[in-house]
Amino acid sequence: MSKDILPTELPDFDTLANALIEEGILTLSPSELHGVIAGHVAAGARFDPDTLLRMLADLTDISAFKQETSKLGLLSVYQATLLQLQSDSLAVELLLPDDDQALSDRVDALGSWCSGFLAGFGMQVATKHLSEQVNEAIQDLAQIAQIEADSEEEAGDEANFMEVAEYVRMALVLVFIDYNQPDADDSSDKPALLH
Repeated sequence: MSKDILPTELPDFDTLANALIEEGILTLSPSELHGVIAGHVAAGARFDPDTLLRMLADLTDISAFKQETSKLGLLSVYQATLLQLQSDSLAVELLLPDDDQALSDRVDALGSWCSGFLAGFGMQVATKHLSEQVNEAIQDLAQIAQIEADSEEEAGDEANFMEVAEYVRMALVLVFIDYNQPDADDSSDKPALLH
């Protein structure tokens, strides 16, 4: 992957899911892995490629990623997430199944994304006092992580899902902004680059 070309779009959900399956990763979805990465990034962590892949391999209980497709896919998730969050456009995406997939699958993926985010954020921010807004957002994400789809879709379910997904997206932006502001007085609370 050229270092000159940084992806600003997340990889395709199904392509990354297939790459993870080829690695033998069956317990974590692309959504949950994106949530983990987004949680780390939102908390202020930055990774070099080797450190990121080692951390994700440990998380998924494999010794190392062997397939170039999965390595590139995960690195592009990290780079796109970081670039989207640093952009002034607020064009931040969540890695979820396409809209043509069953609503129940997308609801489950959104819950998994939130669960992953909470895990990634929690790995970086164990003791720092959370602002009231961030604390509320984290509590909301914890509730959304428990979401379950109804077996029968009803009118308005799609709109409700879109509203909740938008809230999750904005909660991510809020947490990122709160934890990634330059702070000349208190640089000791910010997580260091992990090597």
